[in-house]
Amino acid sequence: MRTATIERNTKETQISLTLNLDGTGKCDIKNPIGFFDHMLQAFCKHGLFDLKGTLKGDLEVDQHHLIEDTGIVLGQCFEKALGDCRGIFRSGCFLYPMDEALCRASVDFGGRPFLVCEPQLTGIPLVSLGPDGKEASFQTDCFEDFWQGFVANSKCNLHLDVIRGRSDHHKIEGLFKAAARAIRSAVEIDERRKGEVPSTKGVIV
Repeated sequence: MRTATIERNTKETQISLTLNLDGTGKCDIKNPIGFFDHMLQAFCKHGLFDLKGTLKGDLEVDQHHLIEDTGIVLGQCFEKALGDCRGIFRSGCFLYPMDEALCRASVDFGGRPFLVCEPQLTGIPLVSLGPDGKEASFQTDCFEDFWQGFVANSKCNLHLDVIRGRSDHHKIEGLFKAAARAIRSAVEIDERRKGEVPSTKGVIV
C-alpha cells in the first residue's frame, strides 16, 4: 500500500497525518478551523485519498502557522507515499466548475517544486460559527500558504487558477476540488508504464 505517516511538532504547531493514496475518500481529522476542515474533506472525497490525524496550533496568533504547516506535512506524506514515483502517470490537469466559479489545477510530480497561484480572492475572511457558537473565520490569505507548503514538500509543480468567479468560498472550494482531481490523476498507477520511472532521465529529480 502507498501510505505514509508524518508528525510535525514545533513551538507553533503539533500535526500528525496518515495518508493512503489508494483510498476511498475518507477524511478523519481533528481540525479546529471549520472551513479548512471542509476543504480537506473535499480534497479527500474528490481525490479518493484517505487522510486521518490531528491538527493543533497557536490560533491565538493567527491561522497562518497551522494552515501552512498542514500543507507542509501533507506534502511530506505525498512524497513519502510516492517514493521514487515509479509507475505513476506523474502529471494531471482538471477543470472544475463550482457554480459561477471556473477553477483549473495542473500538477507535475517531476521533482521540481514550483507554485503558481492565481485564485483571484478578495482577501476578506470567510465568517462562520465555531463549535462553541462564537464567531469564527477562515483567513483566505492562508490559502496560498497551504499550497506553498504542499508544493515545497511534495516536490511537485502546481498551477492553480480561477478563470472566473465571484464567491471566495466557491473559488477556494473549486480549486481544492480541481487540485484533488489533478493530483489523483497524477499519482494513479499507469499500467502501461509497467513500473518504470516516468522520466526520460530515468529518475525524478
